Amino acid sequence: MTDAMIKISREEGLKALYSGIWPAVLRQATYGTIKFGTYYTLKSVASERGLLVDPDTGTERVWGNILCAAASGAISSAIANPTDVLKVRMQVHGKGTQQQSLWACFYDIYKYEGVRGLWRGVCPTAQRAVAIASVELPVYDFCKLQLMGMFGDHVANHFVSSFIASLGSAIASTPIDVVRTRLMNQKPVTVVNGMVTAATTQKLYTGSIDCALQTVRNEGFLALYKGFIPTWVRMGPWNVIFFITYEQLKKY
Repeated sequence: MTDAMIKISREEGLKALYSGIWPAVLRQATYGTIKFGTYYTLKSVASERGLLVDPDTGTERVWGNILCAAASGAISSAIANPTDVLKVRMQVHGKGTQQQSLWACFYDIYKYEGVRGLWRGVCPTAQRAVAIASVELPVYDFCKLQLMGMFGDHVANHFVSSFIASLGSAIASTPIDVVRTRLMNQKPVTVVNGMVTAATTQKLYTGSIDCALQTVRNEGFLALYKGFIPTWVRMGPWNVIFFITYEQLKKY
């Protein structure tokens, strides 16, 4: 990770480290909003119907939290998939196309690959979102509840709970993230000086399972965890900042 950051900064400038920042912001504004809103809405509905809370113990059922989280993750990621495709394309193209704007990248994908191109990799994206949400949200709620006696409903509780949740979600999502990124980055066509030609990629992955099998066969099982450290480094601060901010805003 450090070597990649140094080389990118040296060859393309510090600005290149923020390639794809606007589709990333747009993605969080849609995906994050829908995911958390849907999750807590589903929990509320399940609780009203007596499906969430165990009447014998008075605590929330783990499987209920997981089902609510999985559904919210799948729905939100499917809707926000085009922003993820834009982010990946803008990040991996390098300095040759780093000046391309968000709308220019969107137009190129739509023009040469159609609407389907904007939903490229939607299946592994939804799978990734289900894995993250199914771990992240229930783990956060569980840790927060368990730490109430020690910290109360304060920032310290939110910090520890969100940090633990980020580690679990990083472990669960990295293999899917590797597959998702490779599927999103493959192109059926190549555009050179406005001329459309067939892609130079020798073999396109036919799906997420095919991509995972080829990755393990050619690079070994640990290849599915490429980028785990930067994934956790990203998820850790993101979760901490989000949940602390979210909990504080709920008070108002």
